[in-house]
Amino acid sequence: MATDKIVTQARQVDCDCLPRHIAIIMDGNGRWATKHGLPRTAGHKAGSQTFETIATHCRDLGLDYLTVYAFSTENWKRSEGEVSAIMGLLKRYLNKAIDTMEKENIRLHFFGDMTPISPELRALIDKAHTMSARRTGFQANVCLNYGGRDELVRGAKAFAQDCMNGKWKPEDLSEALLSSYLDSAQIPDPELVIRPSGELRLSNFLPWQSAYSEFYFSDILWPDFTAEHLEQAIVAYQQRDRRFGGVK
Repeated sequence: MATDKIVTQARQVDCDCLPRHIAIIMDGNGRWATKHGLPRTAGHKAGSQTFETIATHCRDLGLDYLTVYAFSTENWKRSEGEVSAIMGLLKRYLNKAIDTMEKENIRLHFFGDMTPISPELRALIDKAHTMSARRTGFQANVCLNYGGRDELVRGAKAFAQDCMNGKWKPEDLSEALLSSYLDSAQIPDPELVIRPSGELRLSNFLPWQSAYSEFYFSDILWPDFTAEHLEQAIVAYQQRDRRFGGVK
């Protein structure tokens, strides 16, 4: 019965009124693994497969951007084995993505501080960025070693350095100018932020960019999140009245 309800709602998606940009907190991999009596690394593997499925569906629906929270600045506190497994999955995904980016006209970008990332992985990330500069299609953004507050601090430091170098004056700072110093520069803010797994918080994910985003929370653990669940979230978004502080 629940599945029938999801399919019914999915058929109501208005493809002429899609959000340009959806952001997703990919949460629940560890709990999914525990639920199935598996190691946490199995949950991350299942979650990575879900990401590929959802990213493909976003592209096929006609969205322009998808941003996902893959690894936060706080996730380094996890066990060495779990962190290593996540980075290994990312490496495999990047190698696969690089092979298909040109053929499918896909862009791939990374948000976050890449300093602690291994040189081998950084080289793959740089290659993906270089290839993306020649592409014009759907763009997936992966937040890696990312924290919203850290992003704002890095952006503020870069602006301050440019002020010291004479490019700007402190009084030149505006919302638009600060946005240009963030990882998401030149990318529209997400209209819809989705968080599966039952948690009801942003967890330091795109706090600046999501100021006027619509939120959709689901109890579904990320590895179980399907294209139908995504469409259900889009239907909910399309039924909302977005006023941006005004009155209609």
